[in-house]
Amino acid sequence: MKIKTNIKGTGVAIVTPFHNYGTIDFSSLEKLLEHIITGGVDFVVALGTTSEAATLTCDEKDAVMGFIKDAVAGRVPVVMGLGGNSTRAVVGKIKNTDFNGVDAILSVVPYYSKPNQKGIYSHFKNIAAACPVPVILYNVPGRTASNITTETVLQLAGDFENIVAVKEASGNMGQVMDILRQKPEDFKVFSGDDALTFPMMCLGTSGVISVVANVFPAEFSQMVNLLLQGKPAKALELHYSLLPVITQLFADGNPAGVKAALEIKGIVKNNLRLPLVKANKAVYFALQKLMQDFQLLPV
Repeated sequence: MKIKTNIKGTGVAIVTPFHNYGTIDFSSLEKLLEHIITGGVDFVVALGTTSEAATLTCDEKDAVMGFIKDAVAGRVPVVMGLGGNSTRAVVGKIKNTDFNGVDAILSVVPYYSKPNQKGIYSHFKNIAAACPVPVILYNVPGRTASNITTETVLQLAGDFENIVAVKEASGNMGQVMDILRQKPEDFKVFSGDDALTFPMMCLGTSGVISVVANVFPAEFSQMVNLLLQGKPAKALELHYSLLPVITQLFADGNPAGVKAALEIKGIVKNNLRLPLVKANKAVYFALQKLMQDFQLLPV
């Protein structure tokens, strides 16, 4: 039997705000957290891809994680991004992490090394054995160059009670349906693609780990909640209303687009760390116009 988890609905892979001189802007991070929590999201994901975690030092990651736990203060569940391409290093990090205030980890399929399915299975087997909180698998082959197959997901879901879900960002709807059709009843599937969240939830996923909900938490959460309530017609209207914005958010990379939108909305400065750079001017102005047209800018 799976460990029970209250994580479902709209999760937000939050950005890490930076000052103009490159250090972490904790004041803006607090502002962002209040924006998304009051907007009605169901859980927060820290240190995911959108956070630029790959550019943060270990000390910065610890500081960000501690700040988020304190600022959230138990109002919604907190998921911590904790993965890598060295199994030993990930397990070591787990053993030295304070999980108070952390409801689950999101652990990415190992990147760069391109392990086969046996290697991927063994990687997560070791993580499951070490981790005291639930584990959400993260499949994003566009970034990792490795896909975790349906068979491996189902094997991990069946073998380890603390592997409770998968964030599916492969874009492969056939694979998503295969997992949904065969998964244990208490194993959850989350969309990892904002643009595909509506169809994926219609097929039976439990929610989303979203980028766009950094900017539009109320609107995106409303769409997800309507789908969870079995009301797809209104949800479809919201899906198509937000789709042009979602398209622009990813037109020049993530999190470049979402940071541009957050600056337009007056929440976070549009600063990234190399090798990532700001979204180009065409994307910025397109986002600005879309947000004005939809009346999503501050009054």
